[in-house]
Amino acid sequence: MRMFALKTMILAAGLALAGAGAAAAPANTAAPAVATTAAPTEAATANVAAAADPTLAQDGAPKLAPTEHIGQPSNGWIGIQHQVTKTGEEALWFHNVVLFPLITAISLLVLALLLWVIFRYRAAANPTPSKTSHNTFIEIIWTLVPVLILVAIAVPSIRLLAAQFKPAPKGAVTLKATGNQWYWTYEYPDHGGIQLTSNMLKEQSEVPAGQRYRTDADGPRLLAVDQRVVLPVGVPIRLITTAADVIHSWAVPAFWIKLDAVPGRINETSFTIEKPGLYFGQCSELCGARHAYMPIAVEAVSPAEFAAWVKAKGGSMPGAAKPSEAAPAQPGSEAAAGNTTTAPEGAPVENATVPAETTNQAATANPGN
Repeated sequence: MRMFALKTMILAAGLALAGAGAAAAPANTAAPAVATTAAPTEAATANVAAAADPTLAQDGAPKLAPTEHIGQPSNGWIGIQHQVTKTGEEALWFHNVVLFPLITAISLLVLALLLWVIFRYRAAANPTPSKTSHNTFIEIIWTLVPVLILVAIAVPSIRLLAAQFKPAPKGAVTLKATGNQWYWTYEYPDHGGIQLTSNMLKEQSEVPAGQRYRTDADGPRLLAVDQRVVLPVGVPIRLITTAADVIHSWAVPAFWIKLDAVPGRINETSFTIEKPGLYFGQCSELCGARHAYMPIAVEAVSPAEFAAWVKAKGGSMPGAAKPSEAAPAQPGSEAAAGNTTTAPEGAPVENATVPAETTNQAATANPGN
């Protein structure tokens, strides 16, 4: 009996251990399954966060190459670059249709008068010179005609001047350009504060082995940069310029834009790019020893591609038709209205301050002034 009881106890213990092992097996196999399903989710999240830059190829080279005679100077060409903004088209028309023919006509008239005087009143043909000193009719003509010419020029000229400094509407893309000795820095304050530093690309013979150098896909010599400005087509652009050291000037001929960047001052203008492409410019203010090495490269893309580029840079698109809060803030924005402190009716308000009004006037309290 004792032997039978002992065998029974051993058998029962064995069955208990087997049952415990079978119960624990599902738990051990479930753990790897959880890890396996979690890994792809994290990888997918990382891929979404690191969106690809739509302006760059897989090898990091720019997709958009410059187009000959568009947005850049052309060897042997005479005249103004092709314009891709409304203001530029109007200025080009004013130059080609009004100013150039008028200048040509005046120059030919003066040349004809000089030749007529030389031959008509030379000593051989006019041995006894006239003593007439005044001619009322001629004096009225040469006074009145220039006045009429200036008045005729003033009408389109003033309209063009006003268009160049027309404020940007709500919903414009704000681009802040800061001039430095000797490179440009850019900021998109309404798109998450995206920041770029743009330097000129040197030639292959001017850089050490392994360092990036200019290629034909980047742009012409002395105009290609390592970081291009990306702007949407058909959307108003609000350009704000300033400088960190000396006076610079942000100029892109194809946009008919030339805006000074002055330390301690904010200048502003607006324009709308009508055609996608690659457009080059330079600093147009003598700013120091390397003034000629501050190029500007603007890549104009579709609004959808611009939104993808903003996402790839870690930024975000603002709300539709939202006024810009970048200084100087546009009317209607929270920054322009100022922060106001509210309190229950009848309760005192302490330390209620209103921010100083933003101005584009030069600073007057700088040390040393």
